[in-house]
Amino acid sequence: MTEEERDQFVVTPWEVEGQIDYDRLIREFGTQPITDQLLRRFEKEAGTLHHMLKRKIFFSHRDLDLVLDDVKSGKGFFLYTGRGPTGPMHIGHILPLYFSKWLQDRFKVNLYIQVTDDEKFLYEKRGLTLDDTRRWAYDNILDIIAVGLDPDRTFIFQDTEYMGNIYPLAVKVARRINFSVTKAVFGFDEQTNIGMIFYPAVQVVPSLFEKKRCLIPAAIDQDPYWRVQRDVAEPLGYYKTAAIHSKLIPPLTGTEGKMSTSRPETAIYLSDDDKTVRDKIMKYAFSGGQPTVELHRKLGGNPDVDVPFQWLYMFFEEDDAKVKKIESEYRSGKLLTGDLKQMLADRVSDFLNKHRERREKSSELVKVFKREGKLAKKMWATIYE
Repeated sequence: MTEEERDQFVVTPWEVEGQIDYDRLIREFGTQPITDQLLRRFEKEAGTLHHMLKRKIFFSHRDLDLVLDDVKSGKGFFLYTGRGPTGPMHIGHILPLYFSKWLQDRFKVNLYIQVTDDEKFLYEKRGLTLDDTRRWAYDNILDIIAVGLDPDRTFIFQDTEYMGNIYPLAVKVARRINFSVTKAVFGFDEQTNIGMIFYPAVQVVPSLFEKKRCLIPAAIDQDPYWRVQRDVAEPLGYYKTAAIHSKLIPPLTGTEGKMSTSRPETAIYLSDDDKTVRDKIMKYAFSGGQPTVELHRKLGGNPDVDVPFQWLYMFFEEDDAKVKKIESEYRSGKLLTGDLKQMLADRVSDFLNKHRERREKSSELVKVFKREGKLAKKMWATIYE
């Protein structure tokens, strides 16, 4: 890959292409790196550190230091994240949700999860009908519930169902966002349908659900929405939202772009059985190993580009000592590519089997998270003006 090709990457809320330069994104998006000093503060308030923080998988932030100030002072904060229902959920989709659960457990805070069935219908490149996105919304909600969130502190809502409660505030937000802003931030043009142009106002509203600072755990590709929020929140009497950004877990096929529901070979879906998981990893997972066993024993592998190692490092192996050993043995050639792939297949299968066991009970809890839980009841009784 030439230097010019490396420079050509795209990161938007709808598309991610190319080899992502995360340091460059920090500069271009105007965020802040998560420093060791900030992590020490975080550990003091949380009592521990999630392995995705220690390893800088969550690597960038907006006002995380202010969130910690609010925790220390007793003001507290709340969480907001979401899911765009375009199809079955895969490993990449679930990472921020498991991290959100960890945050909720550590800080005992409310979590709002927006399911954007309207936006995914409006995004015409997907070619989805509204019936499609509503159907996938229900399916995705079952997986979200399976994460194990607190039903009394979590509200899961679909835009097409809950819009009446948030529309008064959405129009107030929309009035403060002009077309030139959405054109600059999102790349909208004269061919963009007006539903998409209005939608950023809808996605801003959940960050205003409480008169506290909101913290949004999400992949870095979603940050443009929060840049808009931070321009309009204070004039409306709310806090600028804080955000904590994760890197994108790479697709199976390499380190460029992200997993895609339109390219099944790039992703492991939450519904994949053990055989499918193993077959996909063995066939498609990009390796940093050498072309022959003899060369690999002699020269070792490169974990920096090896997708099975990256998946273990980012999410599936929490034990730091084990990760260090895997990396060392792979670099030395002691651990072969096939062994590493099998290791990942075992970890992924174990994770998915436990997730699916919880998912089987999720249908019984949909009404709790959407309507009947403590927080859900409060939200349905509130019109946001």
